[in-house]
Amino acid sequence: MSSTQEVENGTHNNDNNDTKTATTTATTVVFSSFKPQLVVEPPKAADAVAFYKAAFGAEEVSRDMHPKRKAEQETPLILSAQLKLAHSVFSVSDYTHDDSPLVKNEEGAARCVFTLETEDVEGAVTNAVNAGAVAEGETREVEGGGGRVAKLKDPFGYLWVISSPAKVLTPTPTPTTADEQA
Repeated sequence: MSSTQEVENGTHNNDNNDTKTATTTATTVVFSSFKPQLVVEPPKAADAVAFYKAAFGAEEVSRDMHPKRKAEQETPLILSAQLKLAHSVFSVSDYTHDDSPLVKNEEGAARCVFTLETEDVEGAVTNAVNAGAVAEGETREVEGGGGRVAKLKDPFGYLWVISSPAKVLTPTPTPTTADEQA
C-alpha cells in the first residue's frame, strides 16, 4: 500500500526569472522485510555459513548454488544461503564477477556492523570466539543502564556487537509540595 504526498524540493527559476519552490510528488512505500546480504570472497561463503551456525546458532533455511559454476565444473559457489538468526533472516553469498563491486574498508571487508541482543553476552562471545571470531576489546557495561556490550570481528571481516537489552530505568519520584509538608 502506498500514498502520495507533495514534497518541497528546493528552489528553481522559471522562464520569468521568478524564484519558486519546486514541488514533486513522493510516494510513501511500506517495506515488508529487510534482509541483509553478506558477500564474502569466494569460495568462503560455505565457511561463513558454518561460522554463523557455530558462533550464533543461525539456522540455514535454504541454499542456492551459482548455476554457471556448476556447469563449468569449477568449485561450486554459493549464490545465496538464507540463514535465520533470532527473528531475522539474512543471506550469505560468494562474490562473483557478476556482482557489483564490493565496498571495502582498508582491511578488505565490506563496511557493515551487526548487533545481536542477548541476556548472555559472555556466553555469546565465548561461542563466537570458539568458532573463530576475534574479540575487539573487553566486554563493558554501558553507563546509564545501557547493559553489557562486546565487539567481535568474524573471520570474514564483519563486525558484530553483542549486547544485553538496555535496562528499563524507573524514574525516581520527585517530592511534591504535599509530600514535603508531611
